[in-house]
Amino acid sequence: MAEYLEVTPEQGARFFGNPKSGAVVMLNLLRFRERADYSHAPALEPDGGVTGEQAYRIYMDELEPLLVASGGEVLFSGSADEFLIGPVEEAWDYVVLVRQANQQSFLAFASDPEAQRITCHRTAAVADSRLLPIWPTA
Repeated sequence: MAEYLEVTPEQGARFFGNPKSGAVVMLNLLRFRERADYSHAPALEPDGGVTGEQAYRIYMDELEPLLVASGGEVLFSGSADEFLIGPVEEAWDYVVLVRQANQQSFLAFASDPEAQRITCHRTAAVADSRLLPIWPTA
């Protein structure tokens, strides 16, 4: 089964080239690693190591002030259960809904060097993910 952890250049171009305007809500579906993998950023690994879920909590705690400063907000976050409608073999640990004012504010937020440093915790935490942009209908 393929794992999805990063935006591909093609997906990024499609998202930022989308003519839609206004607020966008990002639906995040996350599956955590049993143990966080900080091999890409060993200096950020907490002493003794942490679980993927713990690393993700560090990520959110450190990232949320930057998100709010950029005009964004976490609308909802919580643990996930099995699908009521959907494939039984597909399971997610956590769901987050994040609102950004528009695509440009999302790009500015995601491009912030401090946000990129903090994102190393997400990389360590997540075994698989989905990120779906959602726009309100008129």
